[in-house]
Amino acid sequence: MAQVAVMSPDGSVKKIDRDSQEGLEALRKLSALMLKAALKQEFKGIRLGEAVADEDGFHVDSDKDNQQVSADELPALEDVIKGMAKNDVKVEFVEVPVEEALAEVKDDRFSTELINENAKDGKVAMYQLGDVKAVADDDILLYGNVVKNLRLLSVAGAYWKGMSSNPMLQRIYGTVFYKKDALEEDLKKRQEAKERDHRVIGNQLDLFFVDPKVGAGLPYWLPKGATIRRTIERYIIDREVADGYQHVYTPVLMNLDAYKTSGHWEHYRDDMFPPMDMGDGEMLELRPMNCPSHIQVYKHHIRSYRDLPLRIAELGMMHRYEKSGALSGLQRVREMTLNDGHTFVTLDQIRSEFAKILKLIMSVYEDFDITDYSFRLSLRDPKNVKKYYANDEMWEKSQSMLKSAMDDLNLDYYEAEGEAAFYGPKLDIQTKTALGNDETMSTIQLDFMLPERFGLSYVGQDGKEHQPVMIHRGVVGTMERFMAYLTEIYKGAFPTWLAPEQVHIIPVNEEAHGEYADNLAKKMKAANIRVNVDHRNEKMGYKIREAQTQKVPYTLVVGDDEKNNNGVSVRKYSEKEQNEMSQEAFMNEILEDIASYSREK
Repeated sequence: MAQVAVMSPDGSVKKIDRDSQEGLEALRKLSALMLKAALKQEFKGIRLGEAVADEDGFHVDSDKDNQQVSADELPALEDVIKGMAKNDVKVEFVEVPVEEALAEVKDDRFSTELINENAKDGKVAMYQLGDVKAVADDDILLYGNVVKNLRLLSVAGAYWKGMSSNPMLQRIYGTVFYKKDALEEDLKKRQEAKERDHRVIGNQLDLFFVDPKVGAGLPYWLPKGATIRRTIERYIIDREVADGYQHVYTPVLMNLDAYKTSGHWEHYRDDMFPPMDMGDGEMLELRPMNCPSHIQVYKHHIRSYRDLPLRIAELGMMHRYEKSGALSGLQRVREMTLNDGHTFVTLDQIRSEFAKILKLIMSVYEDFDITDYSFRLSLRDPKNVKKYYANDEMWEKSQSMLKSAMDDLNLDYYEAEGEAAFYGPKLDIQTKTALGNDETMSTIQLDFMLPERFGLSYVGQDGKEHQPVMIHRGVVGTMERFMAYLTEIYKGAFPTWLAPEQVHIIPVNEEAHGEYADNLAKKMKAANIRVNVDHRNEKMGYKIREAQTQKVPYTLVVGDDEKNNNGVSVRKYSEKEQNEMSQEAFMNEILEDIASYSREK
């Protein structure tokens, strides 16, 4: 395997495998430095922020007084970088006195900040490429002659260090590989990602929007998106009620003391919004989790062993303190609604309840046509004493129980140390996104800690008080992330049962066929079919194309023949052929389509 020379932030040089992830990121770090040098060369007075290399590529943040770098200027910057590669540029390691380093960037507040943050003993370690220096903060490839297969991808806005209170900079994204075919494959994948991006599709289909001016990370669900979400919510509630869950509504605000008792304040504080002082000593907190709320429901009555398992569920709204730079469409938001549930059980009910929850999850996956998933047993890292609740006996017992439950079900799983929740181990169901990435969709968590901390109990058959075990579970995660996942999996072409508009009716002539179309729509609405009649004064070809663009499952054209024969001309999404059918036959077909969750018969 080919090796490359890499320099570390302490100036030492080592050889690593070129085709390893470490080798690729070192190449990308060098490419980011070369991009900084190109920006310095092409735009005098430009201010340079962070340069980051990761598994997705690299990016450089910058700012200048006049108009920012445009996407049209990226090819020219690429040529500058490739010119450096031809000249066989090399990275040098230098330790610069802080005063000297600051003097060189005196008009650049961002470089100044980076230098001050990384200064040590009056000096700062830097990488130098020609006349350009940058803080040495990661491994970097030494020689620039391999930077050939590079592409600058796009420009976007990004807050300095991801904080909305900081200035908005411009971020230039790029990618690079050692081999040309790897670059081509990556660009192909990125194009597919762009076509499937739920943010792009959400805008095209008018499903949702996020406006940073009125609240970053706070999505607005438009009528079509709200229709899909409402369909999912009704489906989930019906499935859970049928499975023995009692649905509740609980407040999004809770006394801070509850989160101190639960341990969230200790272990999860950085992801919580600041408490609100009500002025009388009461401190209220926007909830980051629903579990303490459902615990209060359990505690509201004295419980008997006859009440268990007690299953409580809610579409519970939560809030997370996400940095602006981490927000992304519906994928990463500050306000979210979790398909949440908690079951309170006795010790001898754990295995059967675990199996029941898993059966529900897998059945729901079948209805949404989710087939590519795996099971991850997320365990604690015993060395990480800060992250996890300190009780070795509890961890050994709960982890052993989860393993036994999975073994009983004869399901394959893999173990992931360090991925457990702070209060207990969990089974994560990992799904593949439309682009093949791993994502946690569902989770089942075993919890002995919270029942102990909140003093939960039930009266057993012996008349004595016993402590229940709590099982946390989410079937499809948050509505926001699930919607993003489905949008990208379906590429916006939602199956009939989920589609916001299931049927689009186009009368050939408004005066002659409009009333027939309206009467047909009335029958469909009575059968709970989501239908619209296109009465616009536009050409029929335009109306048909638009229905296809909006990815409506069924487009019906009605003219003289259809009106005279009490029929419809049916065109399915993505199909060119039109079929003549009676009203009754079409109604039977679409109702079967909806009832079967649009699965193939």
